[in-house]
Amino acid sequence: MAMTHSIPDSVGLAIRTPVGTVVHTGDFKLDQTPLDGRLPDLVRLGELGARGVLLLLSDSTNVEHAGVTPSERSVGAEFETIFRQATGRILVTTFSSHIHRMQQVIDLAVRFGRRVAFVGRSLGVHTAIARDLGHLAIPDGTLVDAGSARDLPRHRVVIITAGSQAEAASALVRIAMDAHKQVTLEPGDTVILSSRIIPGNERAISSLVNHLYRRGAVVHYGRTSSVHVSGHASQEELKLVLNLVRPRHFVPVHGEYRHLVRHVRLAAEVGIPPESCHLLEDGDVLELDAAGVARRGERVTAGRVFVDGKGIGDVEDEVLRDRRHLSEDGLVLAVLAIAQQSGEIVAGPDLISRGVVTEEASPEVLERARGAVLDALAAINPESRTDPAEVKEEVRKALRRYFKRFDRRPVILPFVMEM
Repeated sequence: MAMTHSIPDSVGLAIRTPVGTVVHTGDFKLDQTPLDGRLPDLVRLGELGARGVLLLLSDSTNVEHAGVTPSERSVGAEFETIFRQATGRILVTTFSSHIHRMQQVIDLAVRFGRRVAFVGRSLGVHTAIARDLGHLAIPDGTLVDAGSARDLPRHRVVIITAGSQAEAASALVRIAMDAHKQVTLEPGDTVILSSRIIPGNERAISSLVNHLYRRGAVVHYGRTSSVHVSGHASQEELKLVLNLVRPRHFVPVHGEYRHLVRHVRLAAEVGIPPESCHLLEDGDVLELDAAGVARRGERVTAGRVFVDGKGIGDVEDEVLRDRRHLSEDGLVLAVLAIAQQSGEIVAGPDLISRGVVTEEASPEVLERARGAVLDALAAINPESRTDPAEVKEEVRKALRRYFKRFDRRPVILPFVMEM
């Protein structure tokens, strides 16, 4: 069934199974004035609910937001005000998949006599596909490349660029750092950050905004202007879907755990019994039978899979732990040779360090560490020195004690050769 979201052609799924119908909303909001005129199919949801739905899985992202999520068209009104006031070049960044947002920017650019340039590889891919499918309409003569845009009067240009989450190598970050080959910012230019901040990116985006201000730009973002609306349903929309579908069982999806909990509470407000609501995390299994009985199945393995070169999931936790240790504390390699019969030290110990001390300080520090190893080996009996395993352990302990004085815990690798 048709649903509205921040990408074109969003749908919810009604999956017919031998034991009943499962409805999955997908990412959605109930936008009644979508840009493409494609309304969410509430009639279809109601029909499914009337026939009986065994299980509903519903988007929980915006469950903490009261009311309804504003229409995408509301962003266009804010953009219009900004375009009218802008005197220099306008740069807009949003998610590369947000075709409707880009359509509004293009429409305003045409209206205010500006040419449009796309900057960023991901934007080029998404907009090309959207144009081929008829989702993005760009009048002839509107588009220019970034190089041509540079030669146009600044008040006649709109740049749509990638980098809404301040990704390190993105076009917008390079522009803000004055490191982009084709696009520069000048005082009085306008920058619009038209996207939400994905959790975890707060510091990077804050740093990006600061750099934009340093370049003299007029910056509009979520805290200063209404330049973004969510593509996810708020509480009243979520309640409406629950009331239309009236499922026997309900599983909130797509959100952090707190969102799932809040969605279960919201379901209770519209009369879904608590025993029919199931909080699941990745790997949890819910089994439903023809009688409508739900039970928890055996968990399956789920989560991140580490890809290392051509290997997928074959790196053990111990290996990752060693890599972290090496990256944080460095490495000390100790090499010595002992006489097999007498245990006498024939050569070494030679010490090599990486990532432990500076190159200038390394000779003096390692010489003292070498002395600590010799003292430790001299303190054990000659018979023990004929056992390479014991020698390795003494070398390891001696170096640990020595570097502990500097609050260092390097990985220590002793190599003992028998002569």
